[in-house]
Amino acid sequence: MRVLDGEATLVRVFIGESDQWRHQPLALAVIERLRKEGYSGATVLRGVAGFGARSVLHTTQILRLSEDLPVVIEMVEAHERVEALLAVLDEMVPEGLVTLEKVRVVKYSPGTRKIDRA
Repeated sequence: MRVLDGEATLVRVFIGESDQWRHQPLALAVIERLRKEGYSGATVLRGVAGFGARSVLHTTQILRLSEDLPVVIEMVEAHERVEALLAVLDEMVPEGLVTLEKVRVVKYSPGTRKIDRA
């Protein structure tokens, strides 16, 4: 099991739900790649509304735009692994926003549940 404790980096990636990577939803492709490469973990969050650099509003309330809702991928990683992580994101995320923040990890534990690693 990986150890993640103390100071770390929170990486956020803001993309659109319709973004693709090799005919697969980009968010899923990113987290699958990170898992395969042994990163600490990642979560995909789907937004109900948002806009980006082009100022196009994407919301669940406008039917024709509701197919491209905002998506945020969040991951916390040890500082020394962030450069390699950014290289993966640079390769896979052609447009969007990537941010970094210093965070303090208080707990990182796998728990006791059995997990299906399909």
